[in-house]
Amino acid sequence: MNTVPVCPSVLACTVPRCQRVWLNLLLATVCVGLPVGVWAQTAEKAVAPTEPPVAQLSTAEAERFHLLTQELRCVVCQNENLADSTAPLAQDLKREIREQMAAGRSDDDIKAFLVARYGDFITYRPPVRAGTLLLWGGPLLFVGVAGWLWSRNRSVVRGPVEPVEKSLGENG
Repeated sequence: MNTVPVCPSVLACTVPRCQRVWLNLLLATVCVGLPVGVWAQTAEKAVAPTEPPVAQLSTAEAERFHLLTQELRCVVCQNENLADSTAPLAQDLKREIREQMAAGRSDDDIKAFLVARYGDFITYRPPVRAGTLLLWGGPLLFVGVAGWLWSRNRSVVRGPVEPVEKSLGENG
């Protein structure tokens, strides 16, 4: 007499064995991977180097430092300025800026140093020159071409609309 093993769950009986294995693996990956990922992110934040306090700077130097880091883009975050970024590279750049300020370099000298190292991308306002003309003129060019196409399309004289008869064939 053949007996069919009874599954403890109705769902387990309706899902083929190979799919159950894959579903169990997926469930195990999510249950283990999610907490490990969260732990890794919190551990990274705990280990991330902290920036030296701005308190050691005078009020004028702290204001200058804040304005300068507001004008510079974080190379890692890309859409965040250095002042707001907590990325390790941003912390290093802030330290480098403080050291250069302590050495007596001007804001323009510090920006020139960072542009030489990371390119025009690090500034939110890249200079106008041959390499950045498309960046500066691109939006104007786009609006101009779109306006020209729109006006060209509007100025086309269209003839009267003629009704189209439907041909239903012989059975019609």
